[in-house]
Amino acid sequence: MIHMESWRGRAVLVVTSLLWAGCAGYRLEPLATSHPAHPEAIAAPQPPPSQTLAYTRSDIPSAQPVSPVAATQDEEHQGRQTEERASQTIVGEGEVIATVPKASQIVVEHGEIKGFMEAMTMGYRIDPPSLLSGLKPGDKVRFTIDVQKRAITEIEKLR
Repeated sequence: MIHMESWRGRAVLVVTSLLWAGCAGYRLEPLATSHPAHPEAIAAPQPPPSQTLAYTRSDIPSAQPVSPVAATQDEEHQGRQTEERASQTIVGEGEVIATVPKASQIVVEHGEIKGFMEAMTMGYRIDPPSLLSGLKPGDKVRFTIDVQKRAITEIEKLR
């Protein structure tokens, strides 16, 4: 038993020595100055933090249903469905979170719009833009979405 333990100890010592010798012979390649971890690497300029609600059109999604309605019948059925959706308007209620007059958009936190959209906070295009006048964050509103235009076409303050 003693002989076996000394053999194991020697084997561990030999393996450890070989590992250290292998590590000592390994050389790291220097980092290129273009590598982000290099101390002399030039960091990409970062835009200054925004001081306002500076939304762009791409920041605020347009009004779209949660799941598109897909016709499962023939082309005639699809044509009828397209005509129905073209004239479809949806009414919802919510609270104004922000208005973005330069982009003709409004951000509204609304409840579920049955059969159309879950409750969420979302940006909507406003058509015509004059509907934004007089609205401010915190206002409770009722709005009408024209599905074809993908925009709010009517909005009124609630008391």
